[in-house]
Amino acid sequence: MDHDDVRTLALGLDGTEERDHHGFPSFRTTRRIFATLPDETHLRLMLPEAEIRAAVAEWPGWAEEQWWGTRLAAVRVDLTACDADVVAELLQDAWRENR
Repeated sequence: MDHDDVRTLALGLDGTEERDHHGFPSFRTTRRIFATLPDETHLRLMLPEAEIRAAVAEWPGWAEEQWWGTRLAAVRVDLTACDADVVAELLQDAWRENR
């Protein structure tokens, strides 16, 4: 999976816009950011803590916790090793949570 795959999936979700976020692409609803592409090989998905922990537990080879300070804020996905179908579902979940 690569940035183009993520972009196609994200922009296919109703009302999603792509905007710059500190120099890298972000995908947003009218309310907030639900995903970012911080570098060439990673995707961050903004999900509730329970879903982040569940994803990391189920797919430890390519999903890890992303912390901002003391807050568990996202799941960080290694796009070079992930299961594309699962990532598509997680992307939809993040969109749904943040719209």
